[in-house]
Amino acid sequence: MTSPVVTVSDPGAATSSRGPGSPPRLRAPRRQYSADRPRRSVLLTLLTSLVLLYSLVPLVWLAVSATKTQEGMSRSFGLWFDDDFALWDNIGQTFTYDDGVFTRWLLNTLLYVGLGAGGATFLVVLGGYALAKFDFPGRRAVFAVVIGAVAVPGTALAVPTFLMFSRMGLTDTPWAVIVPSLISPFGLYLMWVFASEAIPTELMEAARIDGAGEVRTFFRVALPLLAPGIVTVLLFTMVATWNNYFLPLVMLKDPDWYPLTLGLNSWNSQAATAGGEAVFNLVVTGSLITILPLIAAFLLLQRYWQSGLAAGSVKE
Repeated sequence: MTSPVVTVSDPGAATSSRGPGSPPRLRAPRRQYSADRPRRSVLLTLLTSLVLLYSLVPLVWLAVSATKTQEGMSRSFGLWFDDDFALWDNIGQTFTYDDGVFTRWLLNTLLYVGLGAGGATFLVVLGGYALAKFDFPGRRAVFAVVIGAVAVPGTALAVPTFLMFSRMGLTDTPWAVIVPSLISPFGLYLMWVFASEAIPTELMEAARIDGAGEVRTFFRVALPLLAPGIVTVLLFTMVATWNNYFLPLVMLKDPDWYPLTLGLNSWNSQAATAGGEAVFNLVVTGSLITILPLIAAFLLLQRYWQSGLAAGSVKE
């Protein structure tokens, strides 16, 4: 009796010749791609390159244009430098033009971000922790309200908010910008989801058995575990408050309380008024200065932000 002949078509894969009474021939397994040699997609590479180009070209134009004078912006190509390098002069003029009002706008923006985004992050952490780890009547209703609030754009609430604040006499004050910034439905939902996965219930029960109260359990046990999520929410709320334009436009009339977004727009619009001075070089330079703190914040907090977005995506 002859033994079946075995042929190997691939390392680890074997097939046998079929004879009388022999088992069915097995299908060779597919070749697996190793993790160190991922598949390359030409279409994905092309789309990623287009997105990268779309994101970087405006930044390059902004950085290059900030080095030009008012006349140099009109006589040179937008994505290349002019013969007259005027970056340092533009920065100096930006901070001294109109009695240094740009510095006032910068301080106003820092005030709105510090109280608005900082306060929103604090409230979101408390609310998300409570919704994730405590069971109480109406919890599902709160969830439905939060989801519904996420779907409502902020611009749709600007006019009702203005009418409410005008009755309270808070319009044209910093509180008209700070108080609405304290509400962040998306941040609350994000912290709710993050806290559900980041804080083990057994760890909270162990802290309570050891005699820790709810406040101490939150600050000593839960808060360190929520650090990545806190940084993630802080970045989102900070960017939203820093770039907020429509709400200050509706609420504020006094230029001394303008944030940077509204102030730079007023500089840009004064060229269209009778007798107004065109200062487009200062508008571009001010815009470059405006985005530098956001870039620095993302670079410094990037590792916390990435870990916060990925938390809970894999169960162990």
